[in-house]
Amino acid sequence: MRKLTPPSMDAWLAEAKRHESAPKIGMYLTHNGVVRQSARAKVRLGAEDTKPVTGMYFAYDREKVDGVIADTYKMEGIYYIKVWLNEGELTLGDDIMYVLVGGDIRPHVVDALQYLVGRIKSECVTETERN
Repeated sequence: MRKLTPPSMDAWLAEAKRHESAPKIGMYLTHNGVVRQSARAKVRLGAEDTKPVTGMYFAYDREKVDGVIADTYKMEGIYYIKVWLNEGELTLGDDIMYVLVGGDIRPHVVDALQYLVGRIKSECVTETERN
């Protein structure tokens, strides 16, 4: 697998605003995950004895991602979702994922973005940090 070229968020938003769901949408939120130097164990668990990350291997299961997207559409007030995931060997600063969620009001969209990204990260992807 090779690293992919990330999409244009401007193009995504323009597309979303032309979509048939646009009249129902009062807010769009985006997420852009990138490869960071701090190890996951340090950031999430507070581990102090971690080496700096120099890159990562990233892969995902498309069927699982599609299932999580379908579940997120069931949330109240959510009308538009777009997800892009990279793959392969990534280096510091490379884009891991882009997510766009559109919905009626801020609390619904914030909850949906957090739910969607959380489930993708915990259920659908393989991330192996390189030191």
